[in-house]
Amino acid sequence: MKRVYVNEKWCLGCHLCEYNCAFANSGCDDMVKALKDVPIYPRIQVEEGDNINFAVNCRHCEEPLCVKSCITGALSVQDGVIFVDQEKCVGCYTCILVCPYGAIMPGPTGNVVQKCELCINNSFGEPACVKGCPNRAIVFEER
Repeated sequence: MKRVYVNEKWCLGCHLCEYNCAFANSGCDDMVKALKDVPIYPRIQVEEGDNINFAVNCRHCEEPLCVKSCITGALSVQDGVIFVDQEKCVGCYTCILVCPYGAIMPGPTGNVVQKCELCINNSFGEPACVKGCPNRAIVFEER
């Protein structure tokens, strides 16, 4: 299965992956209208260090602790991709606590979670973070 991988040696820490992710999941077809003067809620987060930057995203684990810990069954695996059913999520944040990568976060409303779903429900062909990375530090490939 293809997954998103980050080459931290190439990451500039520009945060463009976050903006492209937020736009891809906004439901809007105009990036300026979707993101101007509003807080963004990307499903990928850039962590910055002194000498290294890297984007944190869902690894779509083969045996995901988040899915096992979800008390309502809001998290599920379909064809190797972990999805969140927004209708079932009660915002208990157990999945956030157990994710070893810190890849699940509160959504815009704060009472449900969100995570990377590889832009499968979007019409971008590949994850928006990959498409928008100017330095090709983020790739979508099978390893």
